[in-house]
Amino acid sequence: MSSSSTPRIVRKHTPDKRLTESTYRSAFDALMKDFGMRCAYSLVHVEACGGRVCMEIDHHNPKLEGDARHDYNNLFPATRHCNHAKSNKWPSSEDRDKGIRFLNPCEEGDYNVQIFEKEDGKLVGTTVAARYHIAELNLNADDLVRDRLFRKDIRQLITKLHISDPDLLSAMRRVIHTSIPPIDPPPDCGGT
Repeated sequence: MSSSSTPRIVRKHTPDKRLTESTYRSAFDALMKDFGMRCAYSLVHVEACGGRVCMEIDHHNPKLEGDARHDYNNLFPATRHCNHAKSNKWPSSEDRDKGIRFLNPCEEGDYNVQIFEKEDGKLVGTTVAARYHIAELNLNADDLVRDRLFRKDIRQLITKLHISDPDLLSAMRRVIHTSIPPIDPPPDCGGT
């Protein structure tokens, strides 16, 4: 893992009790707080994907056993899309030796460090791990790309139109707040 970058997520709401197979779902509210109400993988906001019913809890490393599997640090909020795409996948030790792995935003920088957004709304990875992460989680699915482009359009409209109506401006800001946050363009190609 990249030790030179700052993690995107710092967990602060660790549950007091030990989590088990039957109780790990009780960590949902703490996870939502720690991850800013967003999917750990796609950055989709819980409100933008249909509310709590579309957000699930993913076991980041599904191969862990016993208490480690349900440890709060192994639990990530994930949209149904990301959780199902990831499923029980976990690279073999040989693959991990080659850098093939899922990124962990609690241990390293992911977005704007290893994952960037191109002008067409698609994500590109600058490391082997980031490319694997994007591909396996299907982070360039049509709906996610469309959401990124929509966010970009709304931001440009607000700037271009000089909206002064406070109600309209407030509504547009709510849309932006719940959209996928801006992701920098790739450093080597200026976003193209």
